[in-house]
Amino acid sequence: MINIGIHGGTGRVGELLVKNLRDDEDAKVSSLHVIEELKYSVDEDVLITNDTKTLLENSDVIIDFTLPNGTEALLELAINGFSKPLVIGTTGLSKHQLNLIEEASKYMPILYATNMSLGVAILNKLAHLASKALADFDIEIVEQHHRYKKDAPSGTALTLAEHVADARGLDLDKVRVSGRDGNIGERKKDEIAVLALRGGDIVGRHTVGFYNDGEFIEINHTATSRDTFAKGAIKAAKWLVKQENGLYDITDCLGI
Repeated sequence: MINIGIHGGTGRVGELLVKNLRDDEDAKVSSLHVIEELKYSVDEDVLITNDTKTLLENSDVIIDFTLPNGTEALLELAINGFSKPLVIGTTGLSKHQLNLIEEASKYMPILYATNMSLGVAILNKLAHLASKALADFDIEIVEQHHRYKKDAPSGTALTLAEHVADARGLDLDKVRVSGRDGNIGERKKDEIAVLALRGGDIVGRHTVGFYNDGEFIEINHTATSRDTFAKGAIKAAKWLVKQENGLYDITDCLGI
């Protein structure tokens, strides 16, 4: 039985992870990291703690769905003598935090993904293929999420943008546009827009559009339940405990 520690137990995905692992035949929640009141019940044998070191010591693998500063604290402690396989699904990470993930992966296996769903993994592949094949088409990416999401654009949208930019040999930092306002002039040829919409209870919708004179193609993925992310993270955790040190993404886990 794989002992899974959940970093971010009071979050929406954290609660779903606990729910999904109750009936799992191969893994269970061994410890739960919380920083505020826990508003749902857990099994009696689950260790509840606000100490990250205790979480690491009582788990075979950690699933992290927190905020960027929480992920950073977890990584720093893991590097300094408490290495464990880490599945990281936190979005909105800074350059420093992304570099910290890469550094930590020298000491432990880490799977970092801005989205844990199979559908989004396929969407990334399709977007890369379309971007390369439709070299003269303009690219626009639109993401929609619920009103409570804190980071924008979403990590999934930025990952999609990285895939389409890579397919064309472009530096995303130089061509990405995150908004348009005023008399900004014509659209530049290599411009890649990544635009965010917020409202209601939208779990997540991502659309990658390829636009040309006389025709356009739009590829989209819609998440209708956060259960998708929880199930994907659990699958990733079961896979990651068997891997060597290194940095992995969701496509490695899914074999695509």
